[in-house]
Amino acid sequence: MARTPKTGEMLHLRGNALSKGEPVALPLTQSSMFHLPGAPDGHPTYGRVDNPTWTQVEHVLAHLEDAPCLIFPSGMGAISAALFATVRAGSRILIPSDGYYVTRLLADRFLAPLGVSVEERPTTAFAQGGFDGFDVVFVESPSNPGLDMIDLAQVARDVRAAGGITIADNTTLTPLGQRPLDLGIDIVVASDTKAMGGHSDLLMGHVASRDAQIMERIEEWRRVSGAIPGPHEAWLLHRGLETLDVRFDRMCSSAQVLAERLADHPAVTQIRYPGLPTDPSHDLAREQTARFGFLLTITLALEDQAERFINGCPLLRPATSFGGVHSSAERRARWGDQVDPGFVRLSVGCEPVDELWQALNDSLNALA
Repeated sequence: MARTPKTGEMLHLRGNALSKGEPVALPLTQSSMFHLPGAPDGHPTYGRVDNPTWTQVEHVLAHLEDAPCLIFPSGMGAISAALFATVRAGSRILIPSDGYYVTRLLADRFLAPLGVSVEERPTTAFAQGGFDGFDVVFVESPSNPGLDMIDLAQVARDVRAAGGITIADNTTLTPLGQRPLDLGIDIVVASDTKAMGGHSDLLMGHVASRDAQIMERIEEWRRVSGAIPGPHEAWLLHRGLETLDVRFDRMCSSAQVLAERLADHPAVTQIRYPGLPTDPSHDLAREQTARFGFLLTITLALEDQAERFINGCPLLRPATSFGGVHSSAERRARWGDQVDPGFVRLSVGCEPVDELWQALNDSLNALA
């Protein structure tokens, strides 16, 4: 069972460093310029380079990841920084064919034309063929949207032995559910737009690594490329992180209850949730994760049934993205994911579980 960070300590990171009379809540520093007479060393200089609100958010994220962190204006901003900081012309990278599709688009449309060799493998067969010759190996576990898992510790060992580095997208589980860096992964990326922010009102991402040279390179990429977060979004993320523990616990606990009930519903032809003993990822999830997560997938017989289920449930928001306090769902085939037309990704929110189940059950029963 994976360890989890001390979230109580996280809540008081700022408070325990305050001087008398300072605000307990994090101030929002909305400025592109800083008063800077004389030598600038050791002080904020310019809004593209640093911001006190960013610094505090990164301090909290570093506590959660137990590693230095940098924030970016979206999850893809974080993924782009991790990849562009670690590859060059002639590099060879491996990415999951069943992971988040925009990562594949980035590799195909922007890295490949720059002379980077891009290869893909499905998560369930990711280690087949080994990792010799790959400079960067990018993994998702669980994969999005299929929720297949891979042994991160084994991949990290094998890639390191082959001379490469690993990047893991940990968006679906957050540092409270899974800790890739503890398992030997070199770089972790995440979309904080999802559960970390938690209120569907911001775009943000972060990169964390315990390798100082990697983090220096990623910081340089952010500073030079201008891929910086807005201070207000950073402030919103900080506020969201303060409730992450209670939200994540509620969401994961509810997802377990709902998965067990949905598995028995006659309208559901297939269900995936790592917390189910029958799930192909269950045994690995028990060893590798602290929680089974808040995402589950169900497959209904027809595309029309999937649409009617989503749109007919008053406690589901038909929306892309996931991880908010409101439960949401979408038919992922509409984005081109290689899934059944009736495949639904369901993100469990913070509604009371019995009330949510009643709404889901009613919507499924109405399909008959």
